[in-house]
Parts: sequence; C-alpha cells; structure tokens
Amino acid sequence: MAGAITVPPGKEKPMKKLLLFGGVLLALATVESIAADGKADYERACAKCHGKDGRGQTKMGRRTGAKDYTDPKVQEAVTDNAAFKAVKEGFKDKHGKVLMKPADDMNDEAIRAVVAYMRTFKK
Repeated sequence: MAGAITVPPGKEKPMKKLLLFGGVLLALATVESIAADGKADYERACAKCHGKDGRGQTKMGRRTGAKDYTDPKVQEAVTDNAAFKAVKEGFKDKHGKVLMKPADDMNDEAIRAVVAYMRTFKK
C-alpha cells in the first residue's frame, strides 16, 4: 500500500501508548476549552452569589448559603448532573424558598461549560 505507515515488529506497544497519551492530552485540552467558554457566563450569571473565586463569600452568597467550590469535599459531593440541574432549573431550600433562579438565558451547552468552569475552582 503506497503511503501506508508501517510499524516495525516489536514497536506496536510504544505506538499504542503514544496514541493513548495523545488522546488523553486532547481530552484535557477539550475540557479546558469548554471551561474557558463557561467563564464569561459564570461571571455574568453566577459570580454575584458564588463569587469570581468560587468561594461563595459574597453578600448574596453568605445570605443564601452558596457553597465554597474551592473545597474538594464540596466538589466531590456535587455531581455534574446535580450542578447542571441546579443551573437549568434553579435551586430551592427544603422549605421551597428559591435560593437560585434558573438560568433561562443559557442553553444546555452553555450550562455544561459553566459547570466545567466551576470545576476549575477545586484546589
């Protein structure tokens, strides 16, 4: 076959490792890109309560009990699905009081990007 790349015998495993490593790097770059896309929406819609730093120590954040997203335990406890649902549908306390309004101006892709950006606060 003209132009085909042949791998010498005994070199298949290093090539597979190289391809796997390349795939991992590509996946990480994609996640970072999505998070970067979510930063602007986060700062516009979420930072008022959750803070630009994700600590939740704004006036509104302290009033509503916003979580500290720099805390690894908080990050572990909040699944991507739960975060997505909270942004999309809003969030109420156990008494039905609205703590967070739904992000009606964000589509699903934008919400996923905001959640990815929120994950960057984990220390």
